[in-house]
Amino acid sequence: MSIPVLGVLEFNSIAVGIKAMDDMVKAAPVKIVEAKTICPGKFVVLITGEVAAVDASLSAGKDTGEGWLVDELFIPRLHKYIIPAIVGAVECNIWDAVGVIEAFSVIASIEAGDIAAKTADVIITEIRLATGLGGKSYVKMVGNVYEVEAAMSAGVSYVRNKGLLCKDIVLPKPHPDIKPFFL
Repeated sequence: MSIPVLGVLEFNSIAVGIKAMDDMVKAAPVKIVEAKTICPGKFVVLITGEVAAVDASLSAGKDTGEGWLVDELFIPRLHKYIIPAIVGAVECNIWDAVGVIEAFSVIASIEAGDIAAKTADVIITEIRLATGLGGKSYVKMVGNVYEVEAAMSAGVSYVRNKGLLCKDIVLPKPHPDIKPFFL
């Protein structure tokens, strides 16, 4: 199985973001994971593919979006849980402990989820990217309490150091009634 690669560009113009997305897929054989308008009036493009193709595609998008780029991300060895968590394709039966990292940027939550999943044995269940969140994002994870605490410590530390941490929580032994609203 190949290791996923992720590239992300966030623009503060929707029109420029759409143009950049078109140029990105024309520049190299990449797959668009997600592309959408996010709050407040920005546009984000997430792509995957081979390392060189994602790198070339990001370069094309940055050239098109020069002056409009808010942030960028390139992870050549992405943890396998991250893309499914972004697109909403994660199934999970574990319910020992849960953790949530809430950030002030889209890219901070993606990075926090990747770091958390690489640090400890947790399942990243969701990464929500700024839609209806006023520009914020969050990453949710589950696992045993010690693993969630270790994963959260690493992810939170990274986001806090970037100055983008809104709030974080760990719930050991969460009540079963909240599970349908978490997963």
